[in-house]
Amino acid sequence: MISKEREAEILRLYHAEKWPIGTIASQLGLHHTTVQRVLAQAGLAPKVVTSRPSIADPYLGFMLEVLTKYPRLHASRLFQMVRERGYPGRPDHFRRVVGRLRPRPAADAFLRLKTLPGEQAQVDWGHFGKVQIGAAERTLWAFVMVLSWSRHIFLRFYLSAAMPSFLRGHVDGFRFFGGVPRVVLYDNLKSAVLERMGQAVHFNPTLLELSAHYRYEPRPVAPARGNEKGRVERAIRYVRDNFFAARVWSSLDDLNAQAEAWTMGLASERRWPEDRSRQVRAAFAEEQPLLMPLPEHDFPTDERLEVDVGKTPYARFDLNDYSLPHDRVRRTLVVVASLDTVRVLDGTTVVATHPRTWDRGKQVENPQHITDLVTEKSLARKGRGHTRLTRAAPHVEQLLNSAAKRGGNLGNMTARLLAVLDAVPAVELDAAVAEAVQRDTPTVGAVRQILDRKRSELGQPPPVISRFTTNPRAAEVVVRPHSLDTYDRLDKDTHHED
Repeated sequence: MISKEREAEILRLYHAEKWPIGTIASQLGLHHTTVQRVLAQAGLAPKVVTSRPSIADPYLGFMLEVLTKYPRLHASRLFQMVRERGYPGRPDHFRRVVGRLRPRPAADAFLRLKTLPGEQAQVDWGHFGKVQIGAAERTLWAFVMVLSWSRHIFLRFYLSAAMPSFLRGHVDGFRFFGGVPRVVLYDNLKSAVLERMGQAVHFNPTLLELSAHYRYEPRPVAPARGNEKGRVERAIRYVRDNFFAARVWSSLDDLNAQAEAWTMGLASERRWPEDRSRQVRAAFAEEQPLLMPLPEHDFPTDERLEVDVGKTPYARFDLNDYSLPHDRVRRTLVVVASLDTVRVLDGTTVVATHPRTWDRGKQVENPQHITDLVTEKSLARKGRGHTRLTRAAPHVEQLLNSAAKRGGNLGNMTARLLAVLDAVPAVELDAAVAEAVQRDTPTVGAVRQILDRKRSELGQPPPVISRFTTNPRAAEVVVRPHSLDTYDRLDKDTHHED
């Protein structure tokens, strides 16, 4: 609309100064149709504009027929078709002609939707880029729930938009509002709608379990009807521009703490669209008592995954390995994970609990699991040595029992007797051990003394027993024999001096 003074100026310039319509429009900063409307309202008959002949006129019938049949056909393709039929014009002029002829769909008129307090909420995800956590690149998602009447916003960030995070968003959102709306609107998310054919909707069964637990109706919006969930879309845009832009945060917990302070503070202090004299905070205070009450228990939102544990005591979950007790290998266990904790279950028994990491390729270990594994391996090695020794020399068992009664170090004795076994035949060792037991001298020294005496009686040298047999590095030592000519020369030189 223009003022009466501007209308009078237009009439004066046209009638008194004889200015053309285009000059009046350019000088007054108006559109030429505005000038024409003012003159028409003053009784000036509009000029009849006769269109000039166009080189496209002979082809208009053909073009209109093609566009009626194929309304989305590109002007470039239609230009080629008309050119093959003799059109001599250029593409730029042709595009303007096509623009006038192309059928246009009727514009949809949308009603502004009204809801009752406590009746409806709208839910959607917002994508907020990538986050680097150690070696892992995770996607940052914002779960947004808006109460349609009061416009109060719940905002929570997650590192995944999978079903467990979708469920957590609902549970946290209902707890944040202190109640549950009767209807929750969704876009056609896979977490909400698995399949849709017209009005037939196949809901995600997990979402139906959630809605049954909280007694609300899940309702998907109609395709291409953005006005039906415009409140949550505007809320996500508001979060992006008013909260997240240039935001500095150190961790996901820190970001969510800032988001909660923002929703309770600045976001709730904005003007309420239904009454600009009130704030969203006041509207929510009126709506909150009308929400349905929360159930006694929260809906379970932990992730559950069966994992096959191999020969190493680790359960793999979400790109990382979590340690287990060594006796749980080679079986199928269940991982139950929250945002903060990973638990591993064998049946109903919790066998391991770890803090969750969002990194990748990490080994999250309980030090006790590693200590127990090392101890088990050490005992296994000792057990194998003990078995070998008692099989070769059966009397060793009696020797060790007698030594144990006297407080002897059985591990050390076993290692030293294995060294003796490597140097003498098993029969000789068993006989010497039997004599030591008979004499009630259950020591390795007594066994070696008996062996030396028996060999001396037979005119044999004592056995050569390595001190390094128990050292695993001894197996890698290579002893190279050298020539004895040096000693022969030394012997000759000594006799020559004499």
